[in-house]
Amino acid sequence: MELLKPYRARIDALDDKIVDLLVERAGIIAEVGHLKAREGIPAILQDRVDQVRERNAARAAEKGLDPDLVRALYAMLIQWSCDLEEQIKADKAA
Repeated sequence: MELLKPYRARIDALDDKIVDLLVERAGIIAEVGHLKAREGIPAILQDRVDQVRERNAARAAEKGLDPDLVRALYAMLIQWSCDLEEQIKADKAA
């Protein structure tokens, strides 16, 4: 629908930025994974996992976004990040 075209373009532009930020975040996670592998640090540090998830849920709530949605998104993102770190550690150990 032509009426929705400008909104879709704005959403697409935001989605592009979100993906770019996720790629940047993944690069940092990979750096951390190599550091944890070298230093023998576990991939999952539950205190940090909880801190990241809850900090972002609180920030979402402050901005009027459903904190449960953000918790769910971050749970998935954090799990993927921990899996990446575990894979990096396994590859270094092999």
